[in-house]
Amino acid sequence: MRTNLLFLVVSCLFYFNCAICANDGLIYYNPILPGYHPDPSICRVGDDYYMVNSSFEWFPGIPIYKSKDLVNWKLIGYGISRPGQADFLPGLKDANGIYAVTIRYHKGIFYLITTSVQGGGNFYITATNPAGEWSDPVWLDAPGIDPSLFWDDDDRCYYVGQGFLGKSSDMKWPNQRGAWIQELDLKQRKLVGPRKQLTYGHAANASHTEGPHLYKVNGKYLLLVSEGGTGFYHAITQHYSDSIWGPYIPSHINPVLTHRNLGKDYPIYAIGHADFVETQNNEYWMVALGKRRFGNYTYLARETFLVPMKFETIYGETSLTVNGGIGRVLERQNRPNLPWHPYESIPVRDNFDSSKLDLKWNFLRTPLVVWHECKDGMLEMKLRPEVADSLVNPSLIGQRLQNIKFRIATSMNFRSQKQNEEAGIIIYRSSNAYIKLTRVCDSIVLSIKRRGKKDKIETMACRYGDTIDLAAVSDGKNVSFFVNQRRFKTTVPLSIISDEEGSRFNGPYVGVYATSNGQNSMKTVSYDWFDYEELK
Repeated sequence: MRTNLLFLVVSCLFYFNCAICANDGLIYYNPILPGYHPDPSICRVGDDYYMVNSSFEWFPGIPIYKSKDLVNWKLIGYGISRPGQADFLPGLKDANGIYAVTIRYHKGIFYLITTSVQGGGNFYITATNPAGEWSDPVWLDAPGIDPSLFWDDDDRCYYVGQGFLGKSSDMKWPNQRGAWIQELDLKQRKLVGPRKQLTYGHAANASHTEGPHLYKVNGKYLLLVSEGGTGFYHAITQHYSDSIWGPYIPSHINPVLTHRNLGKDYPIYAIGHADFVETQNNEYWMVALGKRRFGNYTYLARETFLVPMKFETIYGETSLTVNGGIGRVLERQNRPNLPWHPYESIPVRDNFDSSKLDLKWNFLRTPLVVWHECKDGMLEMKLRPEVADSLVNPSLIGQRLQNIKFRIATSMNFRSQKQNEEAGIIIYRSSNAYIKLTRVCDSIVLSIKRRGKKDKIETMACRYGDTIDLAAVSDGKNVSFFVNQRRFKTTVPLSIISDEEGSRFNGPYVGVYATSNGQNSMKTVSYDWFDYEELK
């Protein structure tokens, strides 16, 4: 009996895996956008798909990706790409700035609508080419965050926002939020008419209901929201109405997708903040944020996951269901029924051969003065008083960290006899959490800021000339550091930049950094190349 039972279990697991992975050539792997890519929103125009993410205090803001197959994505531009458009000024706190963005397309025009927290509130921008440039913002008098747009059959446009429209004293439970609606007059470029609350979420004690998106499916209005907060309790729920103004009735199968019921040991968690798209082949696919736990740590922040969905009628009620027969997000799954369209892979080495930085590079807050230049195959940066542990725009240029096992390296030309002047490489999460390896006078200094406290870890004498190579290598738990291939004795835990120790909203970056630590300087640093490589 025991042998037969064991055989049955093994057989079930075998056939389950075969059903998911029937043809390894047709498999995709989650997340589809690894690393710091929270709050995805998606739309389709013909055979092309476009997706955007939150970007918080980083500039350029609102990364825009393009795909043909929903799996392979290429960064094509940014919604916020120039100073003066929607600046992220000094003093902007960590993880403030651009919150959740919605992308929509209507009659030849692309729309991005979002919130700049601590930077002006809710606004939308437009473009005829999603690669940009995009228009200056149209600011709207609207409370809350996470705005979305919806066009009804009569061509009227509606703003769907997040928040509690009543008095805080009227809240029936802690952190009660919801979704509300108001017409948006695109000619007058302002909200008009009545404003109405639509839902507070599915559960009677739903907290932080947010990320609303409105659709029309089979003649009914579908309101998709997230609730539970963007952490372990995150969940996606659906609500239906015969009228755009409601009432919106929660679906009986809610939550439509969540991982909170899978417990703390499941490696993918915090699934929520979803948007979906119908393909040209009449399939439906949902994108959602999620987090991956590696051991006890979440190193890569909120990432973008892809999952199939469809509409089913159960007991006379039509609802969307996600990953039928499975009900959760998988690490690998059969890919969409679309022509496979991979893009050219990004080279490990950036030689800075162009007069402009590659799109992958970002700045902390908006650079209001010019302090870097790509010239003669070198990236040159000025040393400035601004530092990485302040809410400013320091001389720091980074790209998203997408793997826990990685190698970064650079060849740097820099030497100074002033103790306040330093330059090197950095692994950065926030002004309170980073790891840096820099040259200071005739030393190489490995230092960290952990939970808001700075500390020097190790110093190595540097008897080399002006040009040195710096590198950092992560094994997925600890980071080792090298100068001209000479290894530091001490390793640093990667957990410094994790959700658990660093920040739960924005995400980790790696890049180059220079500063004169509060004093004026005429010094510059030159980087010949920069490597970012995933290690297996």
